[in-house]
Amino acid sequence: MIQRKSQREIELMKEAGILVASIHKKIATMIQPGITTKEIDAFVEKTLKKRGAKAAQKGYQGYQFATCASINDEICHGFPRKDKLEAGDIVTMDFVVDLNGGLADSAWTYVVGEPSEEAAQLNQITKEALYKGIEQARHGNRIGDIGAAIQAHVEPYGYGIVRDFAGHGIGPTIHEEPNIPHYGQAGKGTRLKEGMVITIEPMINTGGWQSKMDKNGWTARTRDGSLSSQYEHTLVIQKGEPIITTEQDRDDLIEL
Repeated sequence: MIQRKSQREIELMKEAGILVASIHKKIATMIQPGITTKEIDAFVEKTLKKRGAKAAQKGYQGYQFATCASINDEICHGFPRKDKLEAGDIVTMDFVVDLNGGLADSAWTYVVGEPSEEAAQLNQITKEALYKGIEQARHGNRIGDIGAAIQAHVEPYGYGIVRDFAGHGIGPTIHEEPNIPHYGQAGKGTRLKEGMVITIEPMINTGGWQSKMDKNGWTARTRDGSLSSQYEHTLVIQKGEPIITTEQDRDDLIEL
């Protein structure tokens, strides 16, 4: 069942979004050769505790960490670890915050040091695709409009759009209906309605779209070893442009 949120719920989710965006802005300054994703995970968990928030995915279906940290060919749900990041790596940090019952979810792909031309273009196109999808996320449109916009932007570059994972509804739990695929046909699918809160989170590969699962049962990576990038926002559907609760380009971020 798709749940449309009350104004009170939306306000709580907006507050959580500010915290998520603020943490991502801080992570951007931390990403450098020699740091570990385990250290970043510890920073996120410590910051959330200090702010009276919780890492919503920790304990979710047995997941053990405050963040997901996916490096290079890892698509999503990579475990934070003690291996040092190296110049040229790309790493996606993805986490969900629960602040007083309001949830916000955002992933961002960072480059360690100077990016290769391949990585720089992949990240740019993936981020652009996110916002192309967001443009379609408004009352009266359909879920297929989101996927079609992303697909039209990405596929001319020869990139693969991951099929096995999708955006989703969110709040009061992490994953709710509806699923939001990052490919599709305009005019098809569930109609979006004011008050729905969803994530859009395209996962784009330089190679094929196919994925495979690591033995840990969580981490998905590209089947052909190609690079993968992901950008994600949480947004509130309304008439006109949606509210992006996790937008980083804003004046009300918290200094961490």
